[in-house]
Amino acid sequence: MNGLAAYSSHDIDIITMPGENWRWRMLGAALHIVNKIPRLEKYDGIIVTDLFNLADFKALVGSKCPPVLAYFHENQITYPQPPGDKGAFQLGIINITTALVADMVVFNSKMHKDAFLNAVPEFLKRGRDYRPEGIADKIRKKSEVLYPGITLPFDKDADVEKQTNPPLIVWNHRWGFDKNCKMFFSALEEIDNMELDFNLALMGENFGKIPEEFKEAKRKFKERILQFGYVPLREEYEKWLKRGAIVISTAIQENFGISVIEAMLMGCVPLLPDRLSYPEILPEEFHEYFLYKSRQDLIEKLFLIISDYKRYEEIQSRLAKKMRFFLWENVISGYNRALDRLAEF
Repeated sequence: MNGLAAYSSHDIDIITMPGENWRWRMLGAALHIVNKIPRLEKYDGIIVTDLFNLADFKALVGSKCPPVLAYFHENQITYPQPPGDKGAFQLGIINITTALVADMVVFNSKMHKDAFLNAVPEFLKRGRDYRPEGIADKIRKKSEVLYPGITLPFDKDADVEKQTNPPLIVWNHRWGFDKNCKMFFSALEEIDNMELDFNLALMGENFGKIPEEFKEAKRKFKERILQFGYVPLREEYEKWLKRGAIVISTAIQENFGISVIEAMLMGCVPLLPDRLSYPEILPEEFHEYFLYKSRQDLIEKLFLIISDYKRYEEIQSRLAKKMRFFLWENVISGYNRALDRLAEF
C-alpha cells in the first residue's frame, strides 16, 4: 500500500485500520470506513482489499461511490480453515459479492486468480437451494493479475560474501497454522541429527499466543537461534535478511510470497514447495535447485545446500538479480495503467 502510494503517478490517500481482527474487518470495516472518507465525490477511484465488504460499502454510499478496484491478496474460499470453523462460508460469500460489485478485480498472482475463480462454482453449491450460476464468469471478465511491488534498498548486488559458516536459515513468515511450521522444524531436526551446522533467525509476525511448535523449537535449537520473534524495525529486519543464507517455506497456503522474495533479493537461496504460487514467481531455471516435491526432498536439498553452500554463490547472485523484477519501480507501470482505466469507468 505504501509502496503503491509512493511510486504511483496518481495521488493516493490512505485510510487504514490496524492489521488484526481480520474477521471483524471483513464484517464491519465498511461501517467504519464510510465515515472516514471526506468528500467522496472528489475521488476518481477507490482501491479496497479482499478483507472488506464492498457490497455493504457501496450500499451505504449509494450513487456517489466512485469506481472501485478490489485487490485480492487472500480469499476465504481456498484458504485452509481450522477444523470446526463455522464462519468460513459467510466470509467466502463476502469475497464473492465484493468481486461481483467491484468495477475491476485484481489478483496478486495467476495461481491465485485461477484458484479463486475455479473454486467459486463448487463453493456456491454448498447453498441448500437457489444456487446462483455464472458468477465466476462474471468475475473473470473483469479480472487481471498484478504482482505486489517490493520495497527494499537495492543500490548494489546481493552480498555473496556474507558469513555463511554456519549458514543462517531464515524463517520470515507469519506464525500461523497455514505456514506449516511443524514441517519446517521437523526437517531441521533431521538435519540436526545429521550433525550439520546451521543457525536460525525465526522472524515473522504473530498476533496471538506463541505456537507450541515455536516454544519447543526455542528449547531444542536454543544454541542455534540468533533471533527469535518479530523484528519491528524495518532496517533491523533487512540486516537479518542480508545475513541470511537460506530461506525456507513450508506453507500450506501462499498466493504470492512477499517475504520469500524479500529474502531472495537480499541474497538468500530458497527452498520452496513445488506448488502454490512458487513455481510462478521463481524463474524456471531455478526450479531444479530450489523447489521440493516432498518433505524428504526438502531435507535432501537442504542437506546439499548446507554441506556445500559456496557452490550456490553464483546461482544466488543470479537469482537475486532476477528478483529485481518485483521491485516497485519495475511493476508500477502496470498499476498506473490499471488506475487509468479505473478512472474511466
